[in-house]
Amino acid sequence: MLSRRQFVTSPFAAGVALASPKATAQSARRTIVDAQVHLWKAESEDWKWVPGMKPQMPEPFTIEKLVPLMNQAGVDRVVVVPPSWPGDRNDYALDAARRYTNRFAVMGRIPLKSPQAAALLPKWREQPGMLGVRLTFLGPAQAWLTDGTPDWFWPEAEKADLPVMFLTDGQNAQLARVAERYPRLQMIADHMGIGGNTPREGRIADAVNQTASLARYPNVSVKLSAAPNYSSEAYPFRDFTPHIKRLFDAYGPKRCYWGSDITNGFDKSTYKQRITHFTEELPFLSEEDKDWVMGKSILERLWWG
Repeated sequence: MLSRRQFVTSPFAAGVALASPKATAQSARRTIVDAQVHLWKAESEDWKWVPGMKPQMPEPFTIEKLVPLMNQAGVDRVVVVPPSWPGDRNDYALDAARRYTNRFAVMGRIPLKSPQAAALLPKWREQPGMLGVRLTFLGPAQAWLTDGTPDWFWPEAEKADLPVMFLTDGQNAQLARVAERYPRLQMIADHMGIGGNTPREGRIADAVNQTASLARYPNVSVKLSAAPNYSSEAYPFRDFTPHIKRLFDAYGPKRCYWGSDITNGFDKSTYKQRITHFTEELPFLSEEDKDWVMGKSILERLWWG
C-alpha cells in the first residue's frame, strides 16, 4: 500500500480527493474549496478571548452564518483556520467539522511556546476533521522566527506527517532554512506572505518576492488568499494581479490555493466576487489551472479525501 506521503504525489490522488458524494453529484462543475476562513462565536465565561485582542468583525462569524454564504456562492468545502483572539483552541472549528463532515476541515492552532505540546502531534490527525497545523508569526510572535521558539516543532511536525500553514509579517524568507532542513515537511505560505504591518509599510512587493523565493523548495506551496483585504482598489483588485501572477508563475497550479479569508475586509467584496476574481478576472489562468487552484490542489496537499 502507498503511504500517505507517496499517495499525495501520485497521479490519481486528486481523483480520490474529490470522490465524496457531494463532489460526484457536482461533477458537471468545478469543485471550489476555500483554503482560509476564520470561525468564532461570542465571547463567554467558558470561551474567553485573549486580553487585548480584537476580532476582525464586531459580530461573531459562526457556522450558521458561513454555511448559507457557502451555498449561495457555490463553495463546496472550507478549510477552517481558528483565529488568534480565542487563543490556542480548536474546539469550535472541530465542532464545524463534526457537524458538516464533508464540508469543513481544520488546520489547528498549537501552543508553540510549550515544547510539551510535541506530545500532541503524533495523534494530531486522530481528532476528527483535523488536517494539520497553522502557525502565526505576527506582533510579538514575530520574534519567534529568530529566537528558537518553534525549533522543537518543525522536526516533530515532519515526523508526524503534518502539513503546516504559516503567516508572517512579510518575513517569509526566514522560513527558507526550515524548508531546506525538513524537506518532507509540507509548508503552506498564507496570504502570499503578506500580513501584519506589511501593507501599511509599503512592503507588499517585497513580501511577495520573499514568498516567490521559497518556490525552489518542492515542499513549500502558497495560498493566493486575501487580495481583497490588502488591495487599494475595488473589485477586481487589479493592483494585485501582478502579485498573484508572480506567485502563480513561481509555484504552478498544483502548489497554489485560492482562499477568501472573508472575515478580514468582509465589506470589501462579496463571497461570490472573491471567487470570480480568480475564475473570471485573471486571464493568465487556464480552465485547468482554475480547477487546481480553486480546489483540487488544496484537497491533495492536505490529504482531504
